[in-house]
Amino acid sequence: MTGPLLTLRTHEQLQTAERAGVATVECSLDLDRSTTTVGVDVDAWHWQGQRFPYLDNCKDRTIYHWDGETFQTVSRYATSLIKLVPTQWGPPTFEIDGIKMLPTAQVSPYADAERKVDLIQPRGKVILDTCGGLGYFAAWRLQRQALQILSFEKNPDVIWLRSLNPWSPHETTGESSGIDERLRLTQGDIAEQIVALPIASVDAILHDPPRFGIAGELYSQVFYDHLARVLKRKGKLFHYTGAPNKLSSGRDVPNEVAKRLQHAGFATELNGGGVLAVKK
Repeated sequence: MTGPLLTLRTHEQLQTAERAGVATVECSLDLDRSTTTVGVDVDAWHWQGQRFPYLDNCKDRTIYHWDGETFQTVSRYATSLIKLVPTQWGPPTFEIDGIKMLPTAQVSPYADAERKVDLIQPRGKVILDTCGGLGYFAAWRLQRQALQILSFEKNPDVIWLRSLNPWSPHETTGESSGIDERLRLTQGDIAEQIVALPIASVDAILHDPPRFGIAGELYSQVFYDHLARVLKRKGKLFHYTGAPNKLSSGRDVPNEVAKRLQHAGFATELNGGGVLAVKK
């Protein structure tokens, strides 16, 4: 992140301070990653020696970034509308055409990623991260001392979102050590890229794909056979599925996934909204 990020809550804090006639206010300009002192007056607010305007129309469920001249929404539209969305927890989620891609109703998406990462016990392991998203899984695996992370993200606009998200891991750590060589992020479709990965080249896998209706190929027997091929014997795989369509159609996606993984050579158990599997 190279500049301040604004949400409706932060913008209201700034305006409330201005109306109260106070000279400074403590608030967050990085989605609750930290707090900072901001100067306020009638026409603008001040941070790190620079003046910034108040927004004429600051919308809810929207994050704004400073592009050097104005505040712009953290969103892009190519074939789909990709948008970074604030949460009550601080770490944001993101949406594709209005579909929320990370859980936020009862838990922070960042904390949810921690729980899933711990299921595969990443310390000292080479880990395949099939669908990188905002990088929350990668961030926790780095904290849990993974040896190397091979992360793939198909959508370049999602990679752009994470470049502006202070909760996402970046190539540059912001410390004197510079680049963290343990994280290798590749823009590419894992359904295609996995073919080139060597046999038994990873110790663990975390697979959290979009829902079946969006990316059915990532739930296929062919893809699961490839997961088994690249994973070492006794290696762990966590496949998040959720329970889509269970109420509307009665479909049991977790058990469907478990059966395909068993056919690919895994022992499976339902766990944490998905399937925890071990290669036999």
